[in-house]
Amino acid sequence: MKSTARLYAVQALFQMEASAQTVEAVAREFETFRFGATYEGDEMAEGDPRLFRKLLDRAVNWQASIDQMTDRALVAKWPIARIDPTLRALFRAAGAELQIGDTPPKVVINEYVDIAKAFFPEGREPKFVNAVLDHMAREARPEAF
Repeated sequence: MKSTARLYAVQALFQMEASAQTVEAVAREFETFRFGATYEGDEMAEGDPRLFRKLLDRAVNWQASIDQMTDRALVAKWPIARIDPTLRALFRAAGAELQIGDTPPKVVINEYVDIAKAFFPEGREPKFVNAVLDHMAREARPEAF
């Protein structure tokens, strides 16, 4: 359920950026239409609604500091504004979870690398995500290393 909440948080953050919808509107849509819903016989996975909301709220309210932390982890010529919007959403959700501090950083990194693999099964993005999140985790939670 936590893995699904993380995936839904990345998707919701992407949707908010692409559509300029509010966090409340997108969160309600996901909670109503995705969490455990069934479409044409396919059942959507349940997610942990508390973790989902916590990630969205933190990612939105602390976006500037999360983006700055991400920028510091990226190559100087590739600021967060220039990267793929799916990765930007992923880094914001992961950065939020790293700042919340309820989950060990290595677990957070592994979970979001798995999400990157789902979105980019053939690409180099999962390795890139792993490297960036490792850097972000060391900044956000140095005591865990």
